[in-house]
Amino acid sequence: MTAPRTLILMRHGKSAYPDGVYDHERPLNERGMRQAALAGRWMADDRIVVDLVLCSTSTRTRMTLAQTGIAAPVEYVSDLYGGTPAEIFETVRIHVPADASTVLVVGHFPGMPEAALSLDPAGAIDRFPTSAYAVVQVGVAWDRLGLELDRDARLIAFRVPR
Repeated sequence: MTAPRTLILMRHGKSAYPDGVYDHERPLNERGMRQAALAGRWMADDRIVVDLVLCSTSTRTRMTLAQTGIAAPVEYVSDLYGGTPAEIFETVRIHVPADASTVLVVGHFPGMPEAALSLDPAGAIDRFPTSAYAVVQVGVAWDRLGLELDRDARLIAFRVPR
């Protein structure tokens, strides 16, 4: 049995849709900036200490992470942009060292919600809006995440900053 690890799956904040800007480069709008900052305050209030952040390369995910104020090492991973749950878990398996305790992954719809739902056997998550984050305790090593039946996964918090 592996010591429990904490995985935080966060969807980027509400984005803007400026004319002539490709999807990957879309920034957050004002609401998204507020949402992401609130999410960061809530994580701090809950005494969540992140060891590593895996973040999509998109502008809106980078801005979301910056607004949270989380000061942890960051790896920007292009596979998280549009990633499926399988790709998200593979990214974790590849990039997260065995000794990391808490990892934050900042990504997109539908990958983040679907990944969280797959780790929520109780079905407590019914929607996953912008800036929402799920805190999941997993009982497998990072290099096994998503490869085994993650029956030891347990949703310990789900927050929607508004």
